[in-house]
Amino acid sequence: MANDKHVALLKQDVEAWNAWRRENPNVPPDLSEADLNGAILSMAWLTEAAVSDADLHRAILRSGDFSEADLIEIEADLHRADLSRTSLNGANLIRANLIEANLRQAKLSDANLSGANLSEAHLFMANLSEANLSEANLSGANLSGADLSGADLSGTDLSGANLRGAVFSREADLSGATLSGADLSGVSLMRANLSMTNLSGANLSGANLDGATMVETDLTGADLTGCRIYGVSAWGLKLERANQRNLVITPPGEPEIAVDNVEVAQFIYLLLRNEKIRDVIDTIGKKGVLLLGRFTEGRMVVLERLREKLRDLGFVPMVFNFDKPETKDFTETVRLLASLSKFVIVDLTTPRSAPLELQATVPQCKVPFAPIIPFSMFVDLQNAHDWVLRPVISYPSVDRLIEVLKDQIVIPAEAKFDELLGRRTNQLRTKKV
Repeated sequence: MANDKHVALLKQDVEAWNAWRRENPNVPPDLSEADLNGAILSMAWLTEAAVSDADLHRAILRSGDFSEADLIEIEADLHRADLSRTSLNGANLIRANLIEANLRQAKLSDANLSGANLSEAHLFMANLSEANLSEANLSGANLSGADLSGADLSGTDLSGANLRGAVFSREADLSGATLSGADLSGVSLMRANLSMTNLSGANLSGANLDGATMVETDLTGADLTGCRIYGVSAWGLKLERANQRNLVITPPGEPEIAVDNVEVAQFIYLLLRNEKIRDVIDTIGKKGVLLLGRFTEGRMVVLERLREKLRDLGFVPMVFNFDKPETKDFTETVRLLASLSKFVIVDLTTPRSAPLELQATVPQCKVPFAPIIPFSMFVDLQNAHDWVLRPVISYPSVDRLIEVLKDQIVIPAEAKFDELLGRRTNQLRTKKV
């Protein structure tokens, strides 16, 4: 319960209240459960006051000082309260009702606003740096020009909020937040954590996303025109109907390079800046060999001997094992790995899934395929596609397979690779003419 003397003095005269506070710095004011509905408390010094469950509905608290104030589980009505320019640094506002509250230029640094309802609140130029806004409702709030650097916005609802000119730098955490339809144009989200965040339909045009983490972020229908995305980490994005034009992938101070796709941008920048990655891609194209087969326990010796021999010959073996649940469609994976390889060795000793995948892969991937046991389907593939090598290599033992690998598989496969490369080069020349 509130201290009646404290409440009466505060309501009577703010100057007298502040004078009493200066004379009694060690007496924490108790305003808990006080009826302060509509009270004019501008400039009141309420630092470290206990205000839990107080009724502050429509109270005017402009430029007051609530620093470190205990407003925990306020459920006190701050609905439409005027807290503009008020100091609430470090205040405990867990689950506070701040619907339509006026918090223009308020100081809320380090404040705990987790679970608070700030829908339609006015937070223009407010300082929310390092504030805890997790699970808060900021839907429709005006946060233009607000400082949200370092703030925890995980799980926060920012749908329809105005965040134009807001600052989210210093690794603000927006993971799991909902910002669907929010205006984030020109916002700085440098190094922000946007993982699992719902940004569907948001206006991010011109936003600075340098160094942001976006894992499974929903950008459906979002406008990303002109965003800066240097150093962005983008995985599993939802980009249906998103506008991705003119995305700048270079850091400030360097000549701008712009592309039109977030995921492509990440890859291109890695190629431009990381010579090792270029070398890896070049190595895969020249030295990568895909081994396809159903390598169960009894067949692992074949796989290991093949890998060992290919390494000795200077190749980089990649293995795709069909010993997995048969209900899964491997076609796209096989096709991708095959397209990255110089040639493919297919072990069909225990064919089950492999032939079906190869029927879809061989016609699409013009790289040499070397089958190492007879199988009827390969006759059709050999007749239709000359990059399926002849003859099919059968082997009575693993030792014999390793013995003939270089002469009967590797050398013919490399020759076929060079032949196919020559064809592609001639086709390109013909198209140019």
